[in-house]
Amino acid sequence: MTLPTPSAADVPEAAGGSSHLLARLLSGPTGIGTNSLRLAASLNPDAAPAAEVLPTALHSPTESQPSSQRIEGLYCPPAVRDDRALADEVNERLVEWAEKEVGLYPDTEHREALVGFDAGRSVVLCHPDAPGIEHLMAAARLLIGENAVDDYFCEAEYGGSADRRGAALAVAQSAIDPAHNTPRYEADWQAGVGSHPALRSMRSAMDHFQALATPAQAHRFRHDIANLYLGYNAEGDCISQHRTPSVWEYLVQRQFNNFRPCLTITDSVGGYELPAHLFAEPAVQRAVALASNASTICNDLYSLRKEQASERFHYSLPTVIAAEEKCSINDAFQKAIEVHNEIVHLFEEHAAALSATNPLTARFMAGLSNWMTGNHEWHAGNVGTRYATSP
Repeated sequence: MTLPTPSAADVPEAAGGSSHLLARLLSGPTGIGTNSLRLAASLNPDAAPAAEVLPTALHSPTESQPSSQRIEGLYCPPAVRDDRALADEVNERLVEWAEKEVGLYPDTEHREALVGFDAGRSVVLCHPDAPGIEHLMAAARLLIGENAVDDYFCEAEYGGSADRRGAALAVAQSAIDPAHNTPRYEADWQAGVGSHPALRSMRSAMDHFQALATPAQAHRFRHDIANLYLGYNAEGDCISQHRTPSVWEYLVQRQFNNFRPCLTITDSVGGYELPAHLFAEPAVQRAVALASNASTICNDLYSLRKEQASERFHYSLPTVIAAEEKCSINDAFQKAIEVHNEIVHLFEEHAAALSATNPLTARFMAGLSNWMTGNHEWHAGNVGTRYATSP
């Protein structure tokens, strides 16, 4: 399906000019988050307002919705929307897809883990401008598919191995970037992809995604997943050698091994397209990298205690800082918070300047910010189950 690409002329100029837009962008969800929803309506005047299709209110915690336990000192504006009922609907459809369409995590224990992961709440938080539930489902299927590849090919619990992951990930890439061979070998490839639940999941998720994305958006996602797998391989090398990288090397790895594929589909899930020539602009790429890096360092911080309890070799931003600076893990944790906060502020300043240049770019910057803030809220809401707030 090819989505219409609105021109800048279709969008009214922001009231007050670029300086007003800068102030809104730096003000948190009352600026860029709600601005993204207003832009969504103005870009397509025939579409129903997003708030009528998917509620956008940030609800107070209830018994069925976890309360947030944020890391003290960790800077991130609040999420725009948190809708438990909508998240449950996404989760229900996600389990049906996993069980009936791709046969992922077939036993009860793994099914409970899939439900407990709460991918529905994640995509609801991260994509408040999605025009309908099918757009949220597209993001959720890709998220679960990416996690399945990580589980099966990188985690020992599921049979993954650092010294074999490179070959496995190349095959995983072919699930979304098809092989082109003679009929005989293409049939062998089709059978191979169909034989593994993680590969079936990625192929199915990609098929659903392509139904609502443009060819350029699908190509963008394939490229970002290849980069993700490059990051997986870098991590695998360090793990197999029990080598803790330096901080700068770790940050390079994290720019590949991070949430970027989830962030760069924000326009697809939002029902519009940031054209390829705008997405490729170095300034836009910097904004994508900053938002993705901050989101993944957030995961490092919330995951630290869980990783320490696993008693396996691992490394994250706090642990590489502790090793390089020969400081306690508590001190390193605080230093990692400072790195995270600095990156978020850099993103906000950079995104604000970019948003004054083009209305579609402004909308995309809003989507990146919404994903970053939603991701933080999802992590904070899982404290006590998946994560913790201190080392």
